Amino acid sequence: MQAEQLLKLVEDELNERKAHQVSTLDVRGKTSITDYMVIATATSTRHAKSLCDYVVEKVKANGLQPLGQEGEGGSDWVLVDLGDVVLHVMTGQAREFYQLEKLWSVAGEKVAS
Repeated sequence: MQAEQLLKLVEDELNERKAHQVSTLDVRGKTSITDYMVIATATSTRHAKSLCDYVVEKVKANGLQPLGQEGEGGSDWVLVDLGDVVLHVMTGQAREFYQLEKLWSVAGEKVAS
C-alpha cells in the first residue's frame, strides 16, 4: 500500500470514529522516520485508545501490520507507528501542551487539516 493510500485510510477511520481536529503533517524532507504524521484530538483517554484500536483494526484488515503502539492504558497520548504514517491521538490538554504541529512546522508553512 502506498503512503498516500495508508494516510487516507487513517484519516477516513478517524473521521468516521469522531476524532476532533485531525491534522496531517507532511514531514517528508524533514525526517527519514516517516512520511506523514497525523495528529488528532480525543475527548478522553478511553476515546484516544479506541480511536487507535479502530485504526489498527482497519490497517490489519487491509493486510498491513503496525510497527508499534505506545501509551495505551489511560494515557493522554497514544501513538501508532504504521511506517509511512505515524498517528498521534491526544486529549485536548496534552495536545495543547505538546503542540506537535508547531514543533514540526517551519515558518511560513501551512499545516494541512
